[in-house]
Amino acid sequence: MASLHTRRMVSPFPVLHGHGLRLRLWDSGSEADLRTWLRGLTDPDFRRWNTPLHPVTDLESARESLRAKVVSAVEGSSASYCVTDAETGTALGHIGVNLINPVLSNARVGYWVLPEARGRGVATHALAVASRWALNELGLHRLELDHAVGHEASCRIAERCGFRYEGTLRGAMFEAGRYDTFRDMHLHGRLTTDPEPRLP
Repeated sequence: MASLHTRRMVSPFPVLHGHGLRLRLWDSGSEADLRTWLRGLTDPDFRRWNTPLHPVTDLESARESLRAKVVSAVEGSSASYCVTDAETGTALGHIGVNLINPVLSNARVGYWVLPEARGRGVATHALAVASRWALNELGLHRLELDHAVGHEASCRIAERCGFRYEGTLRGAMFEAGRYDTFRDMHLHGRLTTDPEPRLP
């Protein structure tokens, strides 16, 4: 069987458009994508609120992490999108529709935005585009979104995009930079029967 380096892998997920954004799948063979992925996952603000199970600290670990995302997309279990400016193609961040469960018809979404793209509504609009696709075209019934308690910006983004606050999960995620200490997180959910939020 050909390796990941030599065989062309094709994902079942489409390119998405909306709100001046173009969401395209990450390319693990692109040096630019690799460096953007590394920059996003090593950003201090990202690290403040997230502790990846498999740490990304350099180009090699970033390459391994991004390859895993590409494989998941090919398998149909997660759709990992590079969020770009629709006109310039400039990378702005990431949004993923993860842990897609066709039996229970649900998935979990997560996102991050590069420092220079913050404050422009990128995360809100990317979440709106990805959610509409996942609920209407992918046909999922429920999307979940979680974040560390105290991450007020993420809470506002979730609520703007129709993800209702559903409760606090105690000790459900790692503390920043730790694998031996836990913290609480907020759970938000959106159903396909919920009204479509109105965004500017």
